[in-house]
Amino acid sequence: MVAGSVVSSMTARTIHLPVAARPSIGDIVSLAQQAEERGYRRVWLPETWGRDAATVLSAIAERTDDIGIGPSILNVYSRSPALVGQTAASLQELSDGRLRLGIGPSGPAVIEGWHGQSFERPLRRTREYVDIVREVLSGETVNYAGDIFTVGGFRLRSDPPEETVPIDAAGMGPKSVELAGRFADGWHALMLTPDGIRDRLEDLRRGAEMGDRDPDDVRVTLSMTCAVSEDGERARRLARQHLAFYVGAMGTFYREALSRQGYDETAEEVATAWGNGDQDGAIAAIGDASPYRSGGLPTERFYHGAEDSRVPHEQSHVRTVRGQERQMALAVGPRQQQRRRGLGAGLRLEAEGRAGHRERESQRGRRGRRRRRLTLASHAARLAPK
Repeated sequence: MVAGSVVSSMTARTIHLPVAARPSIGDIVSLAQQAEERGYRRVWLPETWGRDAATVLSAIAERTDDIGIGPSILNVYSRSPALVGQTAASLQELSDGRLRLGIGPSGPAVIEGWHGQSFERPLRRTREYVDIVREVLSGETVNYAGDIFTVGGFRLRSDPPEETVPIDAAGMGPKSVELAGRFADGWHALMLTPDGIRDRLEDLRRGAEMGDRDPDDVRVTLSMTCAVSEDGERARRLARQHLAFYVGAMGTFYREALSRQGYDETAEEVATAWGNGDQDGAIAAIGDASPYRSGGLPTERFYHGAEDSRVPHEQSHVRTVRGQERQMALAVGPRQQQRRRGLGAGLRLEAEGRAGHRERESQRGRRGRRRRRLTLASHAARLAPK
């Protein structure tokens, strides 16, 4: 894992911490401290079926000084929007203004299967969440009458945060991304190919324009699955396993997202194999070829100025006029791996960039859909030693 390198003035690296696979909260905090030491801008904490995000982020806030914190994401079904506003105010106070809040609908498998809630009107629910949480954080009395939520007379009994808490919305489909561009402060992108991110950035810009907003003001957080190991094949298998689990075990949500990007046959093959108990078959259905080396996006070789060695890396760009939305493919050398092994396999590396600029060669993003084979690199990026 490359730590502490800023690709440009508009792009920074952040880390999604593992929430369920670590032995203790203290161990997760230790990873956040390592990330802070290595210059990462923010640690994100997913909330799935492990430890809850608010408690762990509180511990991280208390034991770090400068690194930003945030949940990615809190779903908009298992807590009321007023409670999320209270939680955000508390975390912002505890962290001295370092919070960025990520929310989103999640998917039916999580909401209906784990939380016992009906997965109804996810976009409208997310929109109203953003509205109510902002009103709570303002410190004013909240009187809100929406299609889903009605809140009357709620007001924080503590001082509101001195620093505004940015609210990001997660989304994978065109309408959810458009919503993020129109109403939220940022968008969390997941499981997108280079072509997929191009399409969704158009949705984001359209949403910003609909909301009479400057697209430059909407921050994009692009999340990628990474695995670091001296054994490159093991790292690639871990990354394939992670992707296969999401496609095969988490309902149709992620499968449909990949189908929209032209990988319907592979997504169906993965889901069928997983559903039949053939996890090896599901993993094997995901190839390992790199489109960056076979006529895909241009690849630029560069060296990160680490004090221990000049380690080569690859960086593949989703090209824009200012080059701010990025997909990254990184090849990490053994000495870097040894120093960063504590960050572990399965961390998700992000490139945070500003959306809002016309893409170079935009016609590429509009070319006709063709059926393609899903590969690790086409899913996001491959992070493994050479």
